[in-house]
Amino acid sequence: MPKDRTKKRNFSGTGAPNGRGGKPYSGTPAASAAAKVAHNIFKMNKDMGQHILINPGIVDRIIDKAALKQSDVVLEVGPGTGNLTMKILENARKVIAVEMDPRMAAELTKRVQGKPVERKLEILLGDVIKTELPYFDVCISNTPYQISSPLVFKLLALPTPPRMCVLMFQKEFADRLTAQPGDAFYSRLSANVQMWSKVTHVMKVGKGNFKPPPQVESAVVKIEPKVPRPTVSYEEWDGMLRILFIRKNKTISAVFGLSTVQTLIERNYRTWCAQNDIPLETEEGDGDVEMGGEAEEVAADNDAMEGLEGVEDDDLPRGYHEIINESRGAKKQGKRKYRGKVAELVRSKVKKVLEETDLANRRAAKCDQGDFLSLLYTFNKEGIHFN
Repeated sequence: MPKDRTKKRNFSGTGAPNGRGGKPYSGTPAASAAAKVAHNIFKMNKDMGQHILINPGIVDRIIDKAALKQSDVVLEVGPGTGNLTMKILENARKVIAVEMDPRMAAELTKRVQGKPVERKLEILLGDVIKTELPYFDVCISNTPYQISSPLVFKLLALPTPPRMCVLMFQKEFADRLTAQPGDAFYSRLSANVQMWSKVTHVMKVGKGNFKPPPQVESAVVKIEPKVPRPTVSYEEWDGMLRILFIRKNKTISAVFGLSTVQTLIERNYRTWCAQNDIPLETEEGDGDVEMGGEAEEVAADNDAMEGLEGVEDDDLPRGYHEIINESRGAKKQGKRKYRGKVAELVRSKVKKVLEETDLANRRAAKCDQGDFLSLLYTFNKEGIHFN
């Protein structure tokens, strides 16, 4: 009998989220061998999330869920040596691949060289978070763990968001994306992403589907930005959520009672009044004055930092640490902040908003989009903004 000349499918891999991997996928010896070859070309950088996906079935499932059209421009983040890339090129008009590692970019370039799909591939070398992205219809990513949150927020904040994103993350991060009010994983990330998009869990991906082995399980999610987009300022919405989720299990009135939060809101209110030519009634002595009692200022400082162990800096309100540092600096100089008429006005406005919305004794961890929208709308009516 003549020899079987059917070509074996060759999967050389792609970058997977940081901390993922496991034993080779036993059902595909060709893919396993290809992964081994790619791994031997150069040492994988685990800090950059370089783990090769060796299960072609998962690749096919990702492509299927992306529902690609032949006219689509696809953004791929972290293409690695091109496992996903080659399949995307078969189903799309163009692929824009953003890769941090020049070695990976060179391998991907060699893989398409001389093939018809070469003209359909554009490689951008650099950090996707810092890169100004061109237009694209769909995003597919085997996302490095360390950029998971910044990537999601960047995609949703684009002036023209993609039609769909099919993204692989560490399983715990994927659980946060899909968490509902009251769930343990419900967070600013959950509330934000679900405000601007529909999030669906696609599948779990075990450690054994990657080479070299990572430490945790993975999951694929589908994110479909809402059309039309909600007519809410992204900066306002996100700014308020940053405050509310400082202590998601404390009452909302307790969170807005933090001295640091009060100072932040007061500054925002002063800025808004200045931009809209609204005069403020101030009194002589606003600012730093000689400290009459250090105990009050120390308590406020400790109150601002207490309970932040589980909150990442990226989730804190902008300027939060700056206010804490200013408070500490004033304390070292024997001064404290004098709270004048503007501060009292802002405090009364916050109290009024919480009473009108009946949310003072609710917790952010159990509030839904309707609660947050009601709170933001009422704050804005009082001239309090969060951007």
